[in-house]
Amino acid sequence: MYILKRLFTMFITLWIIVTLTFIIMHIIPGDPFSNDSKTIPEAVLQNMRARYNLDKPLAVQYVLYLKNLLVLDMGPSIQSKTTDVNMLIARGFPPSALLGIQSIVVAIIAGISLGTLAALHHNRPLDYISMFIAIVGISVPSFILAPLLIKYVAVQWYLLPVASWGTWQHTVLPSLALAVSPLAVIARFMRTSMLEVMHEEYIRTAKAKGLSSWAVVLRHGLRNALIPVLSFIGPLFASVITGTFVVEKIFAIPGIGKYFVDSIFNRDYPVIMGTTIFYSAILVVTLFLIDISYRLVDPRIKLVSKGD
Repeated sequence: MYILKRLFTMFITLWIIVTLTFIIMHIIPGDPFSNDSKTIPEAVLQNMRARYNLDKPLAVQYVLYLKNLLVLDMGPSIQSKTTDVNMLIARGFPPSALLGIQSIVVAIIAGISLGTLAALHHNRPLDYISMFIAIVGISVPSFILAPLLIKYVAVQWYLLPVASWGTWQHTVLPSLALAVSPLAVIARFMRTSMLEVMHEEYIRTAKAKGLSSWAVVLRHGLRNALIPVLSFIGPLFASVITGTFVVEKIFAIPGIGKYFVDSIFNRDYPVIMGTTIFYSAILVVTLFLIDISYRLVDPRIKLVSKGD
């Protein structure tokens, strides 16, 4: 019952996102052809607006867009005359997904490891070093870190290529730029959670049974400390996804972020809405999967709604 209710909530959330995005796009003064109104004859402009249903009432445009969206048709791109939004997403999603997955994996593994080590060496040099790294990671956003990595790692030290795409080496710097901030947040969150868990009664009981320190940490401490961290991974995933927009532009990566940024400058309504809805769907599904994963991490957790 809980899963069905969560699925229903997912669809309602996506519908609200679609509606709000549609309204915001159309309350902005002008349209994608406003800049061309002085150079293109009025009759041609009218035909162009009719091509994209911009000459119809707003309510009609909304209904037509929802109908197309139900069959997964996000419409044609206004700037790219021979390409529709579906093709742009299919073309740009693989690079964006690769960067997002790499950065999330690095952030989760390194963040959990760093936070755990900091908790196990509380108030000792390793704890201070770990938290210093975390503070620096939180303080420096990805769009600042990315140019620094380009300047030193790529330009001055010639360690990795930059501003291109094709090999795994091209993914290292943008993935690092995206991973540092979430890595730092996970490390701080994990440290706090692990410190609380390691003072619980069942940890003392496990130690009294003669289990080694690492066995206690891995079997009892780490698993229970991960539960509050899981609740944070969903919003963290959202921050990484939205961060790819700017990072992809900085590194000239042919991902969805590049198309999204370009569409904002060009006021390409279908691309803006299509990419926003696409990423929103990924986020909503991710949050749903994280809710379900609680049960896998701790079988004592029951997935029930408030009314059950």
